Amino acid sequence: MELHSDETIWYFFKKGETNAFSILFKKYYPQLHVYGLKLSNNQEITEDCLQNFFIQLFEEREKETTIKNLKAYLFVSFKRRLIKQLQKNQNNLPISEAQLFKNNFTFSAEEISIHQEIQFLCTSTLAHLINNLSPRQKEVLYLKYYSGMSSADIAEVMDMNYQSVLNVLQKALIKLRKSSENQQIKNILKKS
Repeated sequence: MELHSDETIWYFFKKGETNAFSILFKKYYPQLHVYGLKLSNNQEITEDCLQNFFIQLFEEREKETTIKNLKAYLFVSFKRRLIKQLQKNQNNLPISEAQLFKNNFTFSAEEISIHQEIQFLCTSTLAHLINNLSPRQKEVLYLKYYSGMSSADIAEVMDMNYQSVLNVLQKALIKLRKSSENQQIKNILKKS
């Protein structure tokens, strides 16, 4: 089964496909783990809560409704669960988000360096994907996004009609989106 997007992963996950659950887990566990550590500053609570979160998510997958943004949904749901667990550990005293962020949400120089490295890798991957487009698609993207031209101006510069510019731009974006999703899935599967 080849999964291209969060919507597809979620669809097959809700159908009970174990491969979809595995991809969902591998894709979001590391991100949610780091986020949970930032909120709780407690590795044991974060890991227990996160494992229970994924177990409950799997067990109740058929109850889950259609969602618009899987990543946001997972982060919000996990955050709520973690806050409840932290409150429970503190004799059910309320914990505000401001308290969580004030006490625990800090960044290290290593995290910032890693983030910059990831951005560089994303940028170099994007450059590679763009360079695999047709010459006309590359030119339209350059004029639109790097030169800030309107579609009408691009039509004039490239001696094309307006609708053709829109078509070329749309095909280029679709190809980039599909190529980047395929690359993300390949990266996820490599890590398994």
